[in-house]
Formats: sequence, C-alpha cells, structure tokens
Amino acid sequence: MSGRRIEVLSAGDRIGASRSIKAIDVQRERAAASVIKNQPRLRLRLACADGVALAVALLTAFVLQRLLRSTPDKLALQHLVLALASTPGFVAGAIFSHLYLARANERPSQEARNVVRAVVVGIATLVLGAFLVQFKELSRLWVVLFGVSAVVALLIERRLARRVFSRLRVAGRLSRRILIIGTDAHAIGLLHTSQRNPGLGYEVVGFVGEDDLGERAGVSVLGPIAELPRILAASGVVGVIISLSSVDHDEVNTLTRRLTDDGYHVALSSLLTDIDVNRLRPQGLGERTMVYVEPVLRGGWRAVAKRAFDLTVAFMILILSAPLWVIAMIAIKLDGRGPVFFRQERVGRYGAPFTMTKFRTMEVDAHARRAELADQNEADGPLFKMADDPRITRVGGILRKYSIDELPQLFSVIVGDMSMVGPRPALYEEVDDWDESLRERLRVLPGLTGMWQVSGRSSTSFAQYKRLDLYYVDNWSLTHDLRICVRTVGTVLSRRGAA
Repeated sequence: MSGRRIEVLSAGDRIGASRSIKAIDVQRERAAASVIKNQPRLRLRLACADGVALAVALLTAFVLQRLLRSTPDKLALQHLVLALASTPGFVAGAIFSHLYLARANERPSQEARNVVRAVVVGIATLVLGAFLVQFKELSRLWVVLFGVSAVVALLIERRLARRVFSRLRVAGRLSRRILIIGTDAHAIGLLHTSQRNPGLGYEVVGFVGEDDLGERAGVSVLGPIAELPRILAASGVVGVIISLSSVDHDEVNTLTRRLTDDGYHVALSSLLTDIDVNRLRPQGLGERTMVYVEPVLRGGWRAVAKRAFDLTVAFMILILSAPLWVIAMIAIKLDGRGPVFFRQERVGRYGAPFTMTKFRTMEVDAHARRAELADQNEADGPLFKMADDPRITRVGGILRKYSIDELPQLFSVIVGDMSMVGPRPALYEEVDDWDESLRERLRVLPGLTGMWQVSGRSSTSFAQYKRLDLYYVDNWSLTHDLRICVRTVGTVLSRRGAA
C-alpha cells in the first residue's frame, strides 16, 4: 500500500516537474522574442541610411567622372543601370561583412573594415555583371571613383549613425537590459563601469549569485544562479555578463550553452583591464580557450615613423599658427609686466629632465603662490587644478581656452624632447608622489597632446589620469596617435581643452 502510494506520488512529482519545465521553456521563448523584436526595425533604418549613402556615392562618382573626363549621357545611363543591377551584390556584401551585427561593429576600426569588405563585394558583383552581359565600355575610372566614394560615404554615414545611437543610449532609449552573473568585487566593478559609460548602452538590472551584496548603486542581487531561468523571464533582459572570477568554470560552460541556445547574448568578463582589444587573439589549447596578448612594438620602423609623424605635424602647425604667435606675444606684453614665455623643468623619457616652454598665462609669482592655494585644490592626487585660479592673467585665460599657450612646445617636439602624442609632461614634485606602476609612463616621450588631454581633463580624477596614461603606454600604435590628434582638434574647437 505504502509502496503504491510512493509510486503514485513520484509520478505526480514528475508531472509537476514536467509542467514547470514547460512553463520555463515558454518564459524563455517569450524572453528570447523580446530580445529580437526591436532589432529588425533598427537594422531596416540603418540599411536605409546605407542606401542613401550609396546613392550619394553613385552621384559623386558620376560628377567626378564628368569633371575628369567627358562622358556621353547614354554611356552614363548604362553605368547607372549596371550599378542598380548590382544592388544585390552590395546587400550580400553587407550581410557577409556583418554590417548589421552590432557586436561585429563595436569599434570604429571594426566597422571600417566591414564597410570596405562590403564595398569590395559590391564592386566585384558590378564588374562580374558587366562581364556576363559583355558590357565592354565599362569605365575603370568610374568603377574606382564609385568604390572610393562608396567607402567614404558609408564611413561618414556610419560615424553619424554611431553618434545618434550613442546619444540614444545615453538618453536611455536604446539601452540593453542585462544581468551580471557573479557577486564578487569584479562583478561590482562591471556595474560601476557600465554606469560610468552610459554610451555603451547597458542597463544593469541586477546581480545573480549566492552572496547578498545589498544595494550597489541602485542594483541588488535578484537571486541565486539556480533561479536564473525565473530571473531572466521576470526581468526582461536581453543578455548577461558573466564574471569569470565569480562563477565556477564548469558552471560557466553550462550557462553559456543554455543562454545562447535560448537567444540571450552572453559576454564573459576576464580580469584583463586596459589592454586594447585589438591586441587580443583567441587561441585554442586542446579543449580550452585562451587569449593571446600581442606585444607592443615601439622600435624599428615604428619609431622612425613616429618621429617622422612628429616632425611633419609639428612643422605644419608651426607654419599655420605663425600669426597666432605674433598676436599672443603682443597681447601678453600689453597685458602686464613679465616675460612672454614661461619655462619650466619637466620630466622626460626615462626620467631625463628637459625644459618645457609655453606662453606665459599666469602672474610672474604664480609658482610661489601655489602653496597658499593648496587648500583650494580641486584635483586629487599630486595634480593641482582650480576652476577659477586667481593667478591666471586676462590674456592667459583666453590662451588657455583655445590651447594657444601650448604652441611653443612644438620646439620641444622638433628637438626630440617631446612627441606630438604622449603622456602629459610631469613636474618633479608630481613624480615623487607616483607609485611604481605610474612610473611606467616614463618609457615614452611626453606629449603635446594625449589621451588625458582629449578625455575631459579638467574633470578627470587622478585615478583616471593614471589609467589613461598607462593605457596609452601599454597599447601604443601609430593609429592611436593619429586618432588622438584628430580628437584634439575637436577638443580645442569645442573649448573642452582648458584645464
């Protein structure tokens, strides 16, 4: 009797468990559907924008060809028909190059490569079509002009789209709701990073883990990992970030398989920080996955190229800014007593001293008065900053606002004491307060501009200042230098460079 009852109860338990599993499966399907319901709409709008960019490129190619070489209207019409007929090739190129996959275009460099691949496929389709229909009058000049114009137009359009998406994410209109699986210090750091960078578009709904963290920046633990299916269905998230330092590796494998099968996005967070993702290469070691970190090469032809870049840019700016030098020197002299230039010993590469020269923007006794203003310092660490520094002259305020006071440092670049791009040249009293890790920044030449200077330096904490400098040193490349120089122009024009 009791045996039969146990058997009946066991069957009932199995039925209940089966229903629970089915209910969870339904919840998972609904959640997975919510993940993708908005994607087609965004992709369609982006595809339309790409189409407009290609139309502009096509028109540009025709105009340039007409300017460079006279073309009969009939031939131009035939080229237009051929271009329209190759539209499926451009669509296939965009799909093949993952142009509509957000995670494949996270960085501008990734997106640029994908754009070039898509255009190459489209142009190849156009040429192949001309060959198949025996169109022997195909203009090679027009093909080249169309290809180049398409790449340029798409890059400009994608850059504008990236800005629009970033603003929408900051405004919370394109936020991706996610969970952080893990409850250790690293998981908490992931939360703070996502909140400091709203342009990334992550809205952390909660933590999932065994420890009760309480409330951290408005986010709390929603439950243990065993209850993840229920939490996913209830929270309406589109993906998760798994803190590898918090979750057992066997459990990571299981979670990754199940979540990806259910349509959720999964990102695994390693303990690596401030390593440029372009330096990371996935590798396999048997059944294990590894990440190889490419070394940073600063010598050889790269050192020669950087020096050539420094000299070229420094001389160009020196020539173009000659009128500003005259105006600045006259204004400083008329503003009051004291020299036109301010010279100060700074710490250069490997700790070697050098004399840095700037246009004088402060009173002559400014350095001596710094001690009496120490209690008004608005910066942390060894840095000194005041929003309304009484030592700055009237002309000095204008020179600083537009970074004109930095121009004399071009001579330090020319003689090799500085570079166009690098860490800020530090004072000796600042270096005395550095820890061992920050001294790594002395491995490269100090720069006229750098990551700190183009990253809102007037509001940057010392920890961020340290991180940006070390990031530059650890991930240096000519591409980084070029990108920072371009950003510097925007920073100066927008008057965000004043410190």
